[in-house]
Amino acid sequence: MSLPHAILTALLEKPSSGLELTRRFDRSIGYFWSSTHQQIYRELGKLEQAGRIRALPTAAPARGQKKEYEVLPAGREELAAWVALPEDPRPVRDPLLLRMRAAAVVGVNGMGAELRRHLALHESQLEEYLGIEERDFTPAPTTGEGRLRHLVLRGGIDLETFWIGWLTRAIGELDD
Repeated sequence: MSLPHAILTALLEKPSSGLELTRRFDRSIGYFWSSTHQQIYRELGKLEQAGRIRALPTAAPARGQKKEYEVLPAGREELAAWVALPEDPRPVRDPLLLRMRAAAVVGVNGMGAELRRHLALHESQLEEYLGIEERDFTPAPTTGEGRLRHLVLRGGIDLETFWIGWLTRAIGELDD
């Protein structure tokens, strides 16, 4: 399961509270691995119970005070072991592709509008990714850590570019 590993990664980058983690997920990791706030909090509890993270001690315990978590050595070892595991690519499971296959059987009524809607969504996401690249990766990073983060973003940019090209072609073929 990758959510615990995404959380361990985020906590190793910076010890955080559950709320801070969910905000960071929304701004970065969530672009390629989405999760609800409830899932994040549930996983924090499981990781703490498994001895992979701990809540940092606070100066004065107070009811309702947010906990800030850090990764313990067992959590770092778990993450390092997971990074080293081989994993095959997953097949694409996109409902739009299945709907297009169904449209080939029942007719393309409304499919053009849906393809245009998807095109606009991918164009918007690409614009957002390019903005992040401009803001966070100009000039290009020179450290290994920075380069890896940039490569993840470039993967998102390349995927959005693929979808924009494919959708443009599909729309053109439907309009013929």
